[in-house]
Amino acid sequence: MTTSLDILAFGAHPDDVEIGMAGTMILHAEKGYKTGICDLTLAELSSNGNVELRQKEAGKAAEMMGLHERINLELPDRGLRLTESYIQKIARTIRIYRPKVVFLPHPVDRHPDHGNCSRLVEEAVFSAGIRKYQVEGELPAHRVDQLYYYFINGYDHPHFSVDITTVYEKKRDCLKAYKSQFMKSGDGVPTPLNNGYLDTVEVRDALFGKQSGISHAEGFRSRNPIVINDLLGD
Repeated sequence: MTTSLDILAFGAHPDDVEIGMAGTMILHAEKGYKTGICDLTLAELSSNGNVELRQKEAGKAAEMMGLHERINLELPDRGLRLTESYIQKIARTIRIYRPKVVFLPHPVDRHPDHGNCSRLVEEAVFSAGIRKYQVEGELPAHRVDQLYYYFINGYDHPHFSVDITTVYEKKRDCLKAYKSQFMKSGDGVPTPLNNGYLDTVEVRDALFGKQSGISHAEGFRSRNPIVINDLLGD
């Protein structure tokens, strides 16, 4: 029987979640929470590397993050259209793993797959909570407690940030696991990812941290107001 997850983060491609929130995933795994990532595609159209190599890199990063689960739905890269069959597959995943919190990409991003992933997951989260909504297998409805957005290529003022200062070196290592994407090689082609991209990610994390008076943070947005019950608590 599959273990229910506390946190399930969705990305269009392996490495999306790592870019936006590897530190948050590491931090919560170290606190004993059950965490997982669901990649929608195998990133088979990536300019560098190949599916087999990318999966090995994703597995290495998953181990570094202490994930309980890493799932890939093998939807088509550059084909993440808002279709009912894709929504059903994502909703089924939500019902299987029954996460308390779901993370998805911020919808405003230079890569269309990231925005389409966000819209698909939004639809699936809503449908997964409807009792009469049908997915493959007899799986009961599941309502996610919280839905939050992380940044990949974009930037906006976060509604809240997670202090990842103590685990930042581990985030660096997770991203470096994707050598095919972020490191130049003799037989590779130049892309935005292997031309100083990791430096840009670190600058953003440092900026989010600076805004809160800490070293490094990952910023997130919420569609709904965040409720605080103790203004003096952590």
